[in-house]
Amino acid sequence: MLARWGRFIHHHTWWTLLLSGVVLASSILFLLRGGELKNPRSLNLEAGHASDLIGSQLPHGAASSSFDLLFVGKTSNLKATDPRFRDEMTRALRPLAGDSRVTKVVTPFSADPSIAPTLTAANRSSAIAVVELKDAGSKARRYYPELRSKVHSATLQVLGFDGLADNSAFDQQLAVDLQRAEVISIPLTIVLLLLVFGALVAAGLPLVVGIVSIVGGVGGIYLFAGVTDVSSYAENVVTLIGLGVSIDYSLFIVNRFREELAAGASREEALATTMATAGRAITFSGVTVAVGLSGMLFYGGSFLPSMGLAGAMVVAVAVFYSLTLLPALLALLGPRINRLTIPISATGSRQGWHRLAMAVMRRPLVVLFPTVAFIFLAGLPFFHLRMANSGIDALPASSEVVRAHDIIKQEFPSRDQTEVAVVANFPASPLTAERVGALFDYSRRLQRIPGVERVNSIVDLDPGLDRAAYIRMFSTSPPSALEPAIADAVRQAVGRHIVVLTVLTPQVEESDGARQVVKSIRAERTIGDGQVLVTGQTAFDLDIVNFIIARTPAAVAFIVVVTMVVLFLLLGSVLLPIKAVVMNFLSLSASFGALVWVFQDGHFTQLLGFRAQSIDPSIPVLLFCIVFGLSMDYEVLLMSRMKEEWERTRDNRHAVAQGLELSGRLVTGAAAIMVVVFLGFGLAQVLLIKELGLGMAIAVAIDATLVRALIVPATMRLLGNRNWWAPGPVDRLYRRMGLGESGQPQRADVKVEPAA
Repeated sequence: MLARWGRFIHHHTWWTLLLSGVVLASSILFLLRGGELKNPRSLNLEAGHASDLIGSQLPHGAASSSFDLLFVGKTSNLKATDPRFRDEMTRALRPLAGDSRVTKVVTPFSADPSIAPTLTAANRSSAIAVVELKDAGSKARRYYPELRSKVHSATLQVLGFDGLADNSAFDQQLAVDLQRAEVISIPLTIVLLLLVFGALVAAGLPLVVGIVSIVGGVGGIYLFAGVTDVSSYAENVVTLIGLGVSIDYSLFIVNRFREELAAGASREEALATTMATAGRAITFSGVTVAVGLSGMLFYGGSFLPSMGLAGAMVVAVAVFYSLTLLPALLALLGPRINRLTIPISATGSRQGWHRLAMAVMRRPLVVLFPTVAFIFLAGLPFFHLRMANSGIDALPASSEVVRAHDIIKQEFPSRDQTEVAVVANFPASPLTAERVGALFDYSRRLQRIPGVERVNSIVDLDPGLDRAAYIRMFSTSPPSALEPAIADAVRQAVGRHIVVLTVLTPQVEESDGARQVVKSIRAERTIGDGQVLVTGQTAFDLDIVNFIIARTPAAVAFIVVVTMVVLFLLLGSVLLPIKAVVMNFLSLSASFGALVWVFQDGHFTQLLGFRAQSIDPSIPVLLFCIVFGLSMDYEVLLMSRMKEEWERTRDNRHAVAQGLELSGRLVTGAAAIMVVVFLGFGLAQVLLIKELGLGMAIAVAIDATLVRALIVPATMRLLGNRNWWAPGPVDRLYRRMGLGESGQPQRADVKVEPAA
């Protein structure tokens, strides 16, 4: 079928280019129209459900509708108690007070006496202003940068943080990281393509396909964003995957086309053979990559499904352009693909790869054991993996919001405590005598939990009041009859069906101590006839980690089984798909181990510019799903060439050596390009992108060198002809379905190698 497609393109080149152009124009249209990228709320988690109840029933529930500004004197003698500090802070905030989008600006000088002390540093060196906005969510997020730019001072340092400020900092840094990665990776990719092909025209084609694939992928995520939530990380991940995959696919097609022309084939025959071999391989490769990415669909309710869809879409776009635009350009160019040669080509001798394969197959066990042992040792750090959601520390230390949070931790001890929000959800109004009494008793039980320093709630407002007094106050008096301070506390903590109790602990949010506090709170699931729900950063950590762990076995099983089926359809072998999956797990183990050793254990923190911390729970999932597919990419490309030789000669050792000879240089070149692209993202300042980029670079480097060049030929030599075995009925079905390559007639005099 693909051979016929190659001939069709040769005879209908301009129609094929027109089809590619229509798709590209549509992508550009979606790209220009844009859209909002945001992570979906995790409503299927307890912490997410509790947070949603707070947001829907309490006036301050939408955290993104406000932000804080920290004012610090530029000289050490300018304190927050100084009238000059007060006057300058008031002057700097005046533009916000007159803005119609701002509903209220609270400072230590205008706040209620009960909260004013919390807005001034313990050492009086700084003060906080809380800015509340008219709008919430995405609308406020769009105009936050404009509001922030209005506040400046000659004598005070101004730092925005919390709420909108934190979200905006991530958005801006992700955009900067994406630009930096493109500026670094694209020029280096051009150099590597020139070294692989030794000709400017041939080197330029994969880059063209890479760029249009990225445009198609990014345009697609904005199309998705119009109908569902798409993660703010999606644009970076689409570029990361799309550039590497599309260039790899193009590299193999261009190389095979040049080979066929060099062997004397006509332009039409060269294109037909290229599509039937390299085109078939990249089609299956695209399917395996998409299968890996589809594993993220098992994590519904998080941002991962949107990442999986975005990644699978850009892979589909890369395959589409590799089978339409690229062969059409090849049909136009023909032998001119080799024009503008350069004298610095580093293509090297293929015989070197042949000799390497034969050397490995002479002593397969000698090569296999130390190589596998090295990879196993590299993966050992993964056994002490600790996961926690990325917070503000995922941004660079130079970021405004990080500098503000660092000062807050040092100078505002009360704000450095971990807050755990406990939501008591009742079937009706919570302010009845029985429910108020139950809340009073429950609050006292919370205070006895080890690690709890204090509980703030409507039944803890006055230590002089007992249980009966609180019942009388809330169940018999209408809210309008309460004292102003108490009425405000009720307004902030009591909704139609909920009451929020805030548990304070000195334990750090992501620490085991804070997690134990949350677990202890959750040990009691009811208050009277109400349900207990717990939220807050620590609760989200626990819920998301448990969420990831619970769904990972099904996701991994799905990816493995479907990938093995796809590989069988490509290779017609039962053992090779199993071997391929094992090889992938080897590459992943080393990458996971390096991830923990660097980012959690804190090696190279100064060199790479990050703060050591627990691994975000999404990183192992993203890394597994993406790398599993990309590693299978090289397996497909290498095995498909070996399969061609096996079908032609039925000599396993020859097929392995010849396949590595014909594909080894390309696999290494393609891997080098991918590593360069991934390292460009490894220089990102947002920690999640940095971890993903470096983790993928390590995995691909190990996969293309140790695994494909050493472990694959060693294991295939040990398995012998069993590599290509399938049960008789399955093999006959495979042949009847026409899934095998046509190949050349088997030689009658070939030596059939027994299993080692």
